[in-house]
Amino acid sequence: MIPHISVLKDEIVNLFDTKLVNTGGTIIDCTLGYGGHTLALLEKYKNIKIIAIDKDIEAINLATKRLEKYKDRLKIINNSFSSGLKEALQTSQDAVGILADIGVSSMQFDNLERGFSFLSNTLDMRMNLDSHFSASEVVNNYSTTELERIFRDFGEIREYKKLARLIVETRKKEKIQSSKILSELIAKNFKNAKLHPATLAFQAIRIEVNNELGELQEMLNICKDSNLQHGSRIGIISFHSLEDRMIKLEFKKWEQSCICPSSVMKCICGNSHKLGNNIYKKPITPNAEELSNNNRARSAKLRAFEFIRN
Repeated sequence: MIPHISVLKDEIVNLFDTKLVNTGGTIIDCTLGYGGHTLALLEKYKNIKIIAIDKDIEAINLATKRLEKYKDRLKIINNSFSSGLKEALQTSQDAVGILADIGVSSMQFDNLERGFSFLSNTLDMRMNLDSHFSASEVVNNYSTTELERIFRDFGEIREYKKLARLIVETRKKEKIQSSKILSELIAKNFKNAKLHPATLAFQAIRIEVNNELGELQEMLNICKDSNLQHGSRIGIISFHSLEDRMIKLEFKKWEQSCICPSSVMKCICGNSHKLGNNIYKKPITPNAEELSNNNRARSAKLRAFEFIRN
């Protein structure tokens, strides 16, 4: 098992190294996981408090033990990152930062009972174990059209129709019982020189099961509509192009002062809608040293935004 290593940890700590944070306030960690980012922030910034959110109770139990030393400066919410963020912002009037690392954690991936791995003997992929909707439901009960949709839209798989048909024809003979059986089926019928042939299919199924893109959009909407004070920052780490594209486009919209449609000849919106600025021109990615220590960080991208208030 690969030990859990927080991706872009130093970059996250440096992102929040501002006068606003150093004087105190609360940082909201929307994706607690094993607590690596939260721990690093609590160690670095002695005056802050953190509200941390996770819908995985197993992760919360482990992180609570790891962060015992800082329990007086830490509150943990068991919820999805969008609903948890809304709750955190309602209860905290001094938020100075928001963090989200929206990838699957190493703990989840390495626990074969969770079904995220190609070697798993289950077909689960739920991040929230209280949910009754799993990968088995998608793989064994979705129609051909529904499977085509998720493989096309969430996996960006070129041969999405062939893959959907393959799964439907296979399950007619026998229910697909595990991620291992599914990954072997895909690998036998598809080739990919750069990735395991099942990588994008698993990504698509996982996104569907956990409503990952819907959760991300809701979180972005909550951030946009919040009353975060001047100088507050948000940093989001994503791991695939769909998420990164969504974050990039949303941050770009937040920079715009005029939000009139392009068909309007003269501004009628008041030209006063700018929320702040992108902190990086391009996303921050792991350096060579981090990649040598953690190959799973290879697709990580950090985008960050600073809010301004007049």
